[in-house]
Amino acid sequence: MWIAENWKDYEVIDTSSGEKLERWGKYLLVRPDPQVIWSTPRNHSGWKKRNGNYHRSNKGGGEWEFFHLPEEWTIRYRELIFHLKPFSFKHTGLFPEQAANWDWFSALIKNAGRPVKILNLFAYTGGATVSAAKAGASVTHVDASKGMVNWAKENAASSGLADAPIRWLVDDCVKFVEREIRRGNHYDAIIMDPPSYGRGPGGEIWKMEESIFPFLTRVSYLLSDKPLFVLLNSYTTGLQPAVLSYMMNTVFTTRFGGHVEAQEIGLPVTESSLFLPCGASGRWIS
Repeated sequence: MWIAENWKDYEVIDTSSGEKLERWGKYLLVRPDPQVIWSTPRNHSGWKKRNGNYHRSNKGGGEWEFFHLPEEWTIRYRELIFHLKPFSFKHTGLFPEQAANWDWFSALIKNAGRPVKILNLFAYTGGATVSAAKAGASVTHVDASKGMVNWAKENAASSGLADAPIRWLVDDCVKFVEREIRRGNHYDAIIMDPPSYGRGPGGEIWKMEESIFPFLTRVSYLLSDKPLFVLLNSYTTGLQPAVLSYMMNTVFTTRFGGHVEAQEIGLPVTESSLFLPCGASGRWIS
């Protein structure tokens, strides 16, 4: 498991009975987590002194309950500053476990010894974008949500990257990839964080298990003659690291050489000294 263990402003304090107690800066949040199938004593005082609690509904979805929590605040990771805003489906605007990947590809970019051009697809609020830009890469950031792209711009500006070589695009990622292939554009590295399920602008259905392999095949045509890496993240139940490895070896290693590593990603839990799994990542390295 790749562990995001270098946070100072974020912490999973405890987990129990389908929920996790987290510290985001100076604020405590309780959020549901389907991985937490164990029941352990809730001895930490934060469970009762939380500033926000997301309650799931039996009908699907849920709602936030706030206790002296601002509408927006920021936390820092290394030299990066991220804006947090609790919103629908328990989200805050950041997936802290992804810091394990940010550190990994930032080192690759810094050690590349050449300019690195990166495409970030399904780019959300730009955690990977600002990490790559801070490491010295030029980045094309693509997400279908205008609100998420604007949020990512805020994170970039707060992190001192307002004038960094980042191209911000509000676009359907599948259609964008097809247009880039026709244009003959290429990238040295590609980052993807696709959703489990989604709909395109024309009603096209994206279902991770059915859509991801043909999408990876098309994405491979966007790699440059000297590609550096490809990162694929999955939060879809059933797409285990071994599945990511098999797909990425089939698409990228057979064509470009290199090798694939795939593991769960996770976060340390302070109270138990154990690790909470938070998804999976596949990394192709040239």
